[in-house]
Amino acid sequence: MSEKPAPPSTQGTSQPATAKGAKPSGLTRRKLLIGAAAGGGIIAAWMLMPRDYPVPLSAGEGERAFNAWLKVGRDGVVTVAVPTLEMGQGSTTLFPRIAAQELGADWRQVAVEPAAVSAAYADPVLSAWWSGLWSSNFLGTADDPGDYLVKRHAETERLMASAEGTGIAAYERQIREAAASVRMMLAEAAANRWDVDAEEVEVENGFVRHGDNEARFGELADEAALLSPPDPAPLRPDPQTDLMPELTGSSSFGEAARFPRLDAPSKVDGSYPFAGDIRIPGMVFAAIAHGPMASSTLDGFDPEPGRRVSGYLGRVEGEGPAGGGWLACVGTNHFAAAKALAAMKPRFAPGRELPDDARIEGALDEALANGTPEILFSAGDPDPALSGQGVSAAEYSFAPQFHGAIETATATARYQDGRLSVWIATQAPEAARRAAAEAIGINEADAVLLPVGAGGSFDARLDIRIAREVASIAYAVGRPVQLTYSREQEHLRELPLPPARISCRAIAGPQGTIRAWTSRIAAPPAARQLHERLRSKASAEAAMDAAEGLVDPANLLAMRPPYAIPDMRLEAVSANVGVPVGRLRGNGDIHSCFAAESFMDELARANGAEPLSFRIAMLGNNARLFECLQGVAQIAGWDGGTDGSNEGLACWQMADPAGREQAGGRIAVIANARLGEGGIEVTNLAAFCDIGRIVDYDLALQQVEGGLLYGMALALGMGASYDGGTPREKTLGALNLPRLGQMPEISVGFAQNDAPPFDPGEIGVVAVAPAIANALRAATGRRFRAVPLRAVDGAGGGEAGTDGAQDAASQITDEEAAPDAGPPPDDGPQVLPDGSIAQ
Repeated sequence: MSEKPAPPSTQGTSQPATAKGAKPSGLTRRKLLIGAAAGGGIIAAWMLMPRDYPVPLSAGEGERAFNAWLKVGRDGVVTVAVPTLEMGQGSTTLFPRIAAQELGADWRQVAVEPAAVSAAYADPVLSAWWSGLWSSNFLGTADDPGDYLVKRHAETERLMASAEGTGIAAYERQIREAAASVRMMLAEAAANRWDVDAEEVEVENGFVRHGDNEARFGELADEAALLSPPDPAPLRPDPQTDLMPELTGSSSFGEAARFPRLDAPSKVDGSYPFAGDIRIPGMVFAAIAHGPMASSTLDGFDPEPGRRVSGYLGRVEGEGPAGGGWLACVGTNHFAAAKALAAMKPRFAPGRELPDDARIEGALDEALANGTPEILFSAGDPDPALSGQGVSAAEYSFAPQFHGAIETATATARYQDGRLSVWIATQAPEAARRAAAEAIGINEADAVLLPVGAGGSFDARLDIRIAREVASIAYAVGRPVQLTYSREQEHLRELPLPPARISCRAIAGPQGTIRAWTSRIAAPPAARQLHERLRSKASAEAAMDAAEGLVDPANLLAMRPPYAIPDMRLEAVSANVGVPVGRLRGNGDIHSCFAAESFMDELARANGAEPLSFRIAMLGNNARLFECLQGVAQIAGWDGGTDGSNEGLACWQMADPAGREQAGGRIAVIANARLGEGGIEVTNLAAFCDIGRIVDYDLALQQVEGGLLYGMALALGMGASYDGGTPREKTLGALNLPRLGQMPEISVGFAQNDAPPFDPGEIGVVAVAPAIANALRAATGRRFRAVPLRAVDGAGGGEAGTDGAQDAASQITDEEAAPDAGPPPDDGPQVLPDGSIAQ
């Protein structure tokens, strides 16, 4: 194998789409119509593009593809296309269940197939949700999933990104309509055979029946596929919420799961094909080393020690879109490749200033204190009330936080006969496919992406850089190659949840209410950086530079606390911390909920109010969140959250990505936590959720339970610290993840209603950290205002500044409150200066 560098690719030299320092335009659909002439050429071009797409499902022997979503085999097996990445959330069960119920299929004969990258699976809900990111062109002017421009954007970009919990809102109706069409075609085929009226035919449990006549789906597939699909296809009655097993009794599948997960058997026996399980004849394996930042260049390495490693085949020196370099070694197995790479000791020269903790902290402090804020939400005028005495103030902070996915980034590529095939677990398949094609300079039409399941992601697989690298290596070596990041490289390339600072100020009103509230967040704009990476194929650093000075539109709804406060203003300031950032399960709601719900707890205690009653009094007409608070109090046996109780409460409301009225998700969480000999201990987590109509109870329960544990991991660990642009945390063990023996007892309840369904994947995460922090306040008398929470942190017993005699402009922060607080009360352990627990 040649060891010369890979052939030059079309390096990503595209300029950022948004000028540095620009402010979001705030365009709306109405404003677009005023200046429509400017974009008329683009709109006309879109209108000329095809709207009918070839069926992307390929039928195998004995199968018939009816539409983009379903195919039926002569053996009666119904195969359902799944357009989102399966990363543990259960999409390979949820979407098939929707199809099976509408079709009338036998669940035991339902199979799944990852959907190919196609405009047929475009997600208009995500296109609308991210419309604020397209502010540099007319696409940022439409925020309705039903808007023509939004749909055309989703189709043109083949937007199938698995993000923001849009799957149910985007695909449930489409899948139901596709399944209903197949049901009617099967019914018509049977009616033709039996010479009866098709409307009299019943379709259930994999059979088509009329009187004594009966036929399986497989017997009718060939005849039905020749018929014209009905337009529109009549749907069954709208599904009701999927009730808890204790309310419905057992089923033919047992009490554990009425629609058992289709991926469970193969995951249990180890046959499920994760990204690292792909095997192709003639395949070799690669390990890769990067510099501390994308612009770092390969400064040298020692080839001879690597050549002596048994199984070593060669090396590839590559270049990224920012001009930085990397070194990959290829071997007959991954161990040989990794060992050869380590032996070569690659060295990198930085291309720009390397960030560290001091840079991150300083940038956040400067932005919060002196940055120009953008108003995200405003009601009334809080300034007069907050300019007097009696103002409470506090500040909360967040370190960058890693994703902690079990499987590191992995992809397999083959370049053969001018065509590139990439097997990859990615949440952004079209962007990854285009990036891989660009990396080796081939036409996008000559690149195909084959999706595989992810061993965890939590939004880490929105990063598409590995697609470029594996394509370049496969092109250079002329053989199929599988590239797997080491854990150290995974962390080095991490795009963490942004670090942030949030300041809150409020003043009490009559009868235990809040009269006025302001909050300001300083953070880098993760969603804008993601947009630049996916749309412009920019490097992580180029995306960071392009987004500098811009605030994250995703904070628009995430910042607003769910309370009826008459005078409120929410502001955001962009901070350039020098570290590229990304999305993470829960996203901006993690920051906002922790600050708001910690502050609410401080306000309640400062005003002598019981935390639960204080929140309920501020809900206004939010009856659904009231039910969540009431429900969790009953589940957890809430005892008032008094000092020494170890109880903490938090609640939150997340916006609906489809913008539907009365939609969105709501959750209330109660935690029991304390300081033990080993640090912070969480013994119980209880949650009550309202996610509207529950499509699949078992999956919803799994998602919320998993979200609670993930939220606990984020609350107590997952933090990243930097030195010379490199994270100090190089292993999973360094992230302080909770161990199995530290898992709390978990209890979850759900509201029963038929509001629009809300994806349960993220809502379980957001309220855990403030619930734990508030529980620690009850247990120890100390206030924890920084995430991750650490036993050695926390201010003393005093709450946010509430001294009515002090000047209204002053704000009591952790540093100011701590000296006057005194030692922790006797009902909690005392932390000594060296971090140990006093006995």
